[in-house]
Amino acid sequence: MSQERLFGYEHAFDHALSIWLTLAVVVLIVISPLVIRVLARRQHIKKELEKELLARWRTWAFLAPAMILPVLLGAAWLMGALLFLSLACYREYARATGLFRETLVHLSVVFGIFLLYFAIADHWYGFFVALFPLLVGLICAIAIFSDRPEGYIQRVALGIFGLMLFGCSLGYLAYMGNDPDYRPTVLCILVVVELNDVFAFICGKLFGRRKLLPKTSPHKTVAGALGALVLTAALTAFLMGTIYKGTALDRWYLLLGLGAIVSICGQLGDLMLSSIKRDLGIKDMGVVLPGHGGLLDRFDSLLLVAPAVFHYVNYFVGFGLDQPTRIISGGVG
Repeated sequence: MSQERLFGYEHAFDHALSIWLTLAVVVLIVISPLVIRVLARRQHIKKELEKELLARWRTWAFLAPAMILPVLLGAAWLMGALLFLSLACYREYARATGLFRETLVHLSVVFGIFLLYFAIADHWYGFFVALFPLLVGLICAIAIFSDRPEGYIQRVALGIFGLMLFGCSLGYLAYMGNDPDYRPTVLCILVVVELNDVFAFICGKLFGRRKLLPKTSPHKTVAGALGALVLTAALTAFLMGTIYKGTALDRWYLLLGLGAIVSICGQLGDLMLSSIKRDLGIKDMGVVLPGHGGLLDRFDSLLLVAPAVFHYVNYFVGFGLDQPTRIISGGVG
């Protein structure tokens, strides 16, 4: 059972929603540059904006397959991709905050991320949820041995914050791979989280007047936030309804609640990173993605969405309850 789930790429399109979401992403990637050029020729957008949008499109032409293929190929690929993303995002965070200079704390966080992903791959939920408080204790203890009381609170807090965001939070998305039917759920989360940003941008441009948090994110508006909430909640409820039909989650108000969680947490994740960047006095966390900044700039919305969606769905339905557990460490399934 575990081998099928981890490496069974032949099950990539067992659920119809996986097919439709993949096709929708492919179509959007193909037609987007055509739409941008048509808008530019008709002078609906300026030349500078055309260049920026095309740069973003080229990045998405790489990112979209990099996001979707690991999900389709098998849970092992999904977990490996998210481990890479967790470490890459943490690297950007550590460099931006200067945490990488605190060698003991920095290495403790990296060790903690690897340990969390071991628990995920092992399908050992008890160990996974116990690791965060245990690793917090490790960071608090190991930071003492630099023998520098000054700055102790800051380096410990930065380490714990990094572990929480890039180990635990993204780890919840990886843990969904322990369910045999994880593909449509993970694909849905990835798609609607990105569309949540698009909805906020469009609604803000069309109806935005009042700024939401001008000192934190000057371009975000109240209308954009509310428009994204309504549209994302409705879309998520519809898509997730096809996944969890006939389960305890198959209630319109529960599905709308799930959609509201996705939209609100996605926007808060974006605002949280904006607050971090404003506090640090930087524009982007990196430069690896042209038109976007760093990986963390692109995937910040997932940081709060992943744990919130996991616990919401887990409460009503659960993840991988019929799958063998502790498949690496040798526990009984």
